[in-house]
Amino acid sequence: MSRSPISSSLRVGLTGLATAALLAGLVPAATSASAAASLGAASSAPVVVPATPSAAAVKLTVVASGLSDPVLLTAPNDGTKRLFIVEKTGVIRVVSGGALLKAPFLSLTRAVSKGSEQGLLGLAFHPAYKTNRKFYVDYTDLNGNTVIREYRASATNRNVVAVGSGRTILTIKQPYANHNGGNIAFGPDGYLYIGMGDGGSGGDPGNRAQNVNTLLGKMLRIDINGRSGSRPYRIPSTNPYVGRTGLDQIWQIGLRNPWRFSFDKATGNLWIGDVGQNAYEEVDRAVKTSSGAGRGYNWGWHVMEGLHCYTPSSGCRTSGKRLPLLEYSHSTNGRCAITGGYVYRGAKIPSLRGWYVFGDYCSGEVLAVSSTATSKPTPVTLFGTGSGRMVSSFGQDAAGELYVVDLGGTVYRIDPA
Repeated sequence: MSRSPISSSLRVGLTGLATAALLAGLVPAATSASAAASLGAASSAPVVVPATPSAAAVKLTVVASGLSDPVLLTAPNDGTKRLFIVEKTGVIRVVSGGALLKAPFLSLTRAVSKGSEQGLLGLAFHPAYKTNRKFYVDYTDLNGNTVIREYRASATNRNVVAVGSGRTILTIKQPYANHNGGNIAFGPDGYLYIGMGDGGSGGDPGNRAQNVNTLLGKMLRIDINGRSGSRPYRIPSTNPYVGRTGLDQIWQIGLRNPWRFSFDKATGNLWIGDVGQNAYEEVDRAVKTSSGAGRGYNWGWHVMEGLHCYTPSSGCRTSGKRLPLLEYSHSTNGRCAITGGYVYRGAKIPSLRGWYVFGDYCSGEVLAVSSTATSKPTPVTLFGTGSGRMVSSFGQDAAGELYVVDLGGTVYRIDPA
């Protein structure tokens, strides 16, 4: 099976990982009491999770096909019901009225690098897109560096970008071609979150994920509704490293490659599918509180891989670190790399409402876990192996319905069976 676009960052880095025992008794991401309190405070209305969904309740419906390495689907909340599909090769396509438009929304084919884990990787629409027409992309440039860039849709034709509207917000140097992260999303606080991988190679040889003086291996958080000095953005004053040692853009540290992350529309909780090294994949959940979703969290890489010790020489000190909500190993069904998804908040599939849907790139499985789970839950399988799908991403439309993106060129909607 081809694994070209996101293969090594979504799989393995270096071989020869020493066998490590499961560290039982590690401090969880939050105590059950505080987690329950936070969950209750995160939303003004109670969050009710229904009975367990099943594979029999859902099916996949083709929305678009014949795409070039699709890696994302998203939608603005502008009332048009359009879908936007990101192709890693450098183009954003529009689905309008159920049809894939021929003309691209934006083409960056001459600006993006073409390595297996490089290209056009992320797209996020400004919360006020309906009026300001602004959106943001994440791509690797011809030098392999991460670029966050702003554009505006045309005022006369919203299916194309306004000529000359682009401006660069942030450029981050990448030491290797893999582990670029690539996902960007606006949080419920209106700030732009940027998922950054650890810089690549394998095993994080530069210990970048734990180093607060680099933006690699981090979740970043910036305010794009203004500028500060020479920066075309501002730093939120509530970012955890403002006024102390560390880069001010950092929101969280200790990530290996947060290929896909999302915010729960109902609770504001942050969900991260962090791609593992040789053995374990993990789902991280940061519960939204008054200080934000996971302010200052350290997710543990490269001291930990999932719940396991990755760097024995570190002593596997877990003080101050957050362990994942769940992990799974590469020992089952040909699994190799997690693809983070979304908590379902749509209306078409009641039994799925309140469940976090994610998958594995290599096995093609689509899995779900209760968004209110408190400890190492066992996922439910919605779609199993054997399909040949390479699950590169999930998508969510303005109504909260979910989509599965297959790198082979097809996008599906998850529908009731």
